Amino acid sequence: MDDALPTQPQPEMTPFNLEHFARQLLAETLFYDEEYGALGNLSLIDPEAGRERYIASYLPDDGLFTIDEALDWEDGPAPGEEDDIGYRLAIDSEEYGTYELPEEAAQVLLQLANEQGLLPSITLLFEEDELI
Repeated sequence: MDDALPTQPQPEMTPFNLEHFARQLLAETLFYDEEYGALGNLSLIDPEAGRERYIASYLPDDGLFTIDEALDWEDGPAPGEEDDIGYRLAIDSEEYGTYELPEEAAQVLLQLANEQGLLPSITLLFEEDELI
């Protein structure tokens, strides 16, 4: 008599997809918590220039996700001063695109990062914080 337990069919595992993983992570970064007025903000940073290139967030009043392209940046730290965040923040930008779904914005962000060699930086903002 065979004492082995009957085998259950195993669900087919899909192979890990790094691009899908990154896109999902970017999409979930662009969150909005209405109760706390908290917004997930994602910047794409040019590591060579040391400055923001694109800024993505959710616009609660419009119900849309937006990506802005930086046009001008704050001055860098004075010689001998430390830089708290490691890159210069944008002080002026223009709309690059708006999207109804965070996955759409995430796809564009992933494409921009891949094409231009940009790195992500995540910031938690609150509605009373001023967005550029």
